[in-house]
Amino acid sequence: MSNDRTVFFTGGAGFIALHTIPLLLEKGYRVRIFDNMQRGDRAAVNALVATGNVELIEQDVRYGGAVHNAMKGCTHVIHFATVSINKSIADPYESIDINMVGNHNVFAAAADHGVQRLVFASSASVYGDPKKLPMHEDDRLNPLTPYCISKRAGEDLLGFYQRQKGLSWNALRFFNVYGPGQKIEAYYTSVINTFIQRLRSGQPPVIDGKGEQSMDFIHVTDLARGVVAALESERANMPINIGTGIDTSIAQLTKILIEAVGVDVEPIFNEREVLVSRRAADITRAREVLGWEPTITVEQGMRELVKMSA
Repeated sequence: MSNDRTVFFTGGAGFIALHTIPLLLEKGYRVRIFDNMQRGDRAAVNALVATGNVELIEQDVRYGGAVHNAMKGCTHVIHFATVSINKSIADPYESIDINMVGNHNVFAAAADHGVQRLVFASSASVYGDPKKLPMHEDDRLNPLTPYCISKRAGEDLLGFYQRQKGLSWNALRFFNVYGPGQKIEAYYTSVINTFIQRLRSGQPPVIDGKGEQSMDFIHVTDLARGVVAALESERANMPINIGTGIDTSIAQLTKILIEAVGVDVEPIFNEREVLVSRRAADITRAREVLGWEPTITVEQGMRELVKMSA
């Protein structure tokens, strides 16, 4: 592939992006990271910039003019810049500003520049609490927080620019991503990190209720492959679940982590009323449209995580 293909990557200094960019470089893309670096990994970005095929534009998606100018000459866009779920509840104003206005600035610029494909990081949280498993892209959406609402609105905005200006897009509904390099306080995976820390100090993990609440844990390496597949797929203009299709309960997760750490403890169950929510993706569309499926099991991924955090 020739070097005339450049990906404009918002939030490109973040956890998932730093697993995705090496895959893009392997395929011959150049990458222009657009990130305000408030939470970005500067050392990792500097190492990528040193390859000569990555550049960093330190700027904010809230500024439409900056987005438009920085996107000049780019053939593809990956839009990851966002404010997290828990922060969106604490500060809805910032969340709407970055997630809604930022989404629109990026999508409008991409439509104006006529990019070949835009990939948007949507979220499984657009479904709200599912009525049935597995969760399918055509199920009713019920986003509950400003973050989730902005992800759903982002998908709708992409549809608008597709109809108005022919923008080609895929919106990936990420399930519970985890893996090496993730910040300890990350919303979905803080439970993993907390359990590992307790187990390492010989303390049993504490589980609320019976541990029946579940998540669909997708390893960041698999997820990054899905992003690249969505950038290159022949079919487009649709939301696509990226998960494993397997719901792992908190009780099961604890068992996996106890075995991985190699300690002899039993979890403590904190008996109280817990809203039991379950998550599992229907990944039929990802298989059919992207030719993608996950390769790393939760057991493998958690073992690797425990080994790396030793």
